[in-house]
Amino acid sequence: MQDSYQKFARDVAAIGIANALGALGGIILLPLITKTLGAHDYGLWAQVTVTITFAMCFVGLGLPFALNRFLAAAKNKEEIQDGFYSVLSIVSISTLIVSLLLILLAEPLANAFFSGSLLVVRITGCIIFAYSLSLVCLNLFRSARQMKTYAIFTLADTYGQIGLIAYMVLNGHGLVGVVISVLAVKLAILLVAFLMVRAKIGFKIPRFSRMKEYLSFALPTIPTTMSDWMVSSSDRYVITYFLGAVLVGIYSAAYSIGAIPLMLASILGLVMPPTLSKLYDEERMDEVKTHLTYSFKYVLIIVIPFVCGAAILSRQVLALFSTGLIATQGYPIVPIVALAASLACVSIPFDMILVLVKKTKITGMACAIAAITNLGLNLLIVPLWGILAAAITTLVAYTVMVSIVIYFALKEFKFHIDWNPAAKSVIAAVIMSVVIWFMSPQNSWNTVVTVLVGAVVYGAGLFALKTFSRQEISFYKGVFGKSVSMRNK
Repeated sequence: MQDSYQKFARDVAAIGIANALGALGGIILLPLITKTLGAHDYGLWAQVTVTITFAMCFVGLGLPFALNRFLAAAKNKEEIQDGFYSVLSIVSISTLIVSLLLILLAEPLANAFFSGSLLVVRITGCIIFAYSLSLVCLNLFRSARQMKTYAIFTLADTYGQIGLIAYMVLNGHGLVGVVISVLAVKLAILLVAFLMVRAKIGFKIPRFSRMKEYLSFALPTIPTTMSDWMVSSSDRYVITYFLGAVLVGIYSAAYSIGAIPLMLASILGLVMPPTLSKLYDEERMDEVKTHLTYSFKYVLIIVIPFVCGAAILSRQVLALFSTGLIATQGYPIVPIVALAASLACVSIPFDMILVLVKKTKITGMACAIAAITNLGLNLLIVPLWGILAAAITTLVAYTVMVSIVIYFALKEFKFHIDWNPAAKSVIAAVIMSVVIWFMSPQNSWNTVVTVLVGAVVYGAGLFALKTFSRQEISFYKGVFGKSVSMRNK
């Protein structure tokens, strides 16, 4: 049993480090684009990323996620081959159709949402095709729980983009250079990942033997992912349409800082499905519940101080990573989005319950209700109250979605929730908040020092309050000690 937990912890650590470095990459891109191209072009870049994530909601028909659910426990090579190549074939066709439509409709889309940047829209269509197919390949590594390989690809993707984007921007190629850089890296990732998959499992013409089962699981996830996109990203289109590219640039920069907790959600979303699906299918319910208990505990310990810090240091951190204009107008957005993102993190263990019992329609319903709420409120109040209204509606939508997911998940089965660590986390976060409030940094260097001091104070507070048991400390020493010894070998 402990080996299962240690494998899970090492997977979380591997993906966590990769996502942390990936988030750092996003933070590097923020000043690189805002300080060289300005808020307007950063707004257009935000539109590109939002459009790509929107397409990713449906071009794959939910099938890459199905690979994680059905191949996690597969031991027969032929079953893996048929599952992978069946999914790859279908996703190739569906993505090609969508990418071609985006390229053909580039002119009206560019005029409505991209300030007339026709070439940017067409390149975005090509990015969607390469990105979608690479996700299929990378999800095979996830289903096999080869998280280190997945993490390496994630880092190569992120920092390959940063390197090329920096070269293009600093040499005067503008936003077009940015999107060309993304396309080049996505194509390279696709090529290398596919060659590795082929070397691992060989090639076989698919028989599509389990596609009915895959699609019955995967298709209901499309409304969920699209609704989730509407909650988290559709406000960019509303802001662009009513307020213009400059304000969407300010909002997107602030949102990117506030949404950092979503990195934690993505870590759990990557590691938990293959791990818990295998345990659940093997009827090891005690282990499933233990994973959920510890995931919930550590989510709270991480997101609570982030929300407190965001409420105090949002202006200074935005000034550090963007421009004075963005910091002045965007800082109220950060703590509101941070709270919304933290709610999303809290819901992950409960959402996982619905995945395990194959009731993804409930998650879809929750996301749909939240999406309709978010879009409706955005259309009503963003034209009147501006970008602050968009942040508030995001918080309202996430609150609705999380409430529904938790309610229905606990009807399936419950896991132990210990509120004592959460209370200790709040106490430590309050102490941290007092310290950073009195430090009140006024320049970039002082801001960095204040953030580091706040992290140390919070960590010290957790240990002083004995938030972690001796068994937990010994367990994680074993996890990381084993990881180090394996690397040395």
